[in-house]
Amino acid sequence: MISLIQEPLFLMTLAAAVGLLLLVARDKISLPEQNDVVTAINDCLPQTQCAQCGHPGCLPYAEAIARGEAINRCPPGGEDTILALASLL
Repeated sequence: MISLIQEPLFLMTLAAAVGLLLLVARDKISLPEQNDVVTAINDCLPQTQCAQCGHPGCLPYAEAIARGEAINRCPPGGEDTILALASLL
């Protein structure tokens, strides 16, 4: 029979081992950050913050593009911005 001290100690050790395993797995798996994509898209936009695209600024529009919104909604950027976004994506 497991004593009252051994059971919690076993569970804490098991939790620590699983935690370490998850940390190692996170470091081994390198997925691109969503923020990197949004930053790259935002860098292509003209930063006029005019809201002509239907968003309150360029960063919210960049986030929407990263989620799949059309890349042709930036009148100040014009064709150059559309081409840059198309090349990036």
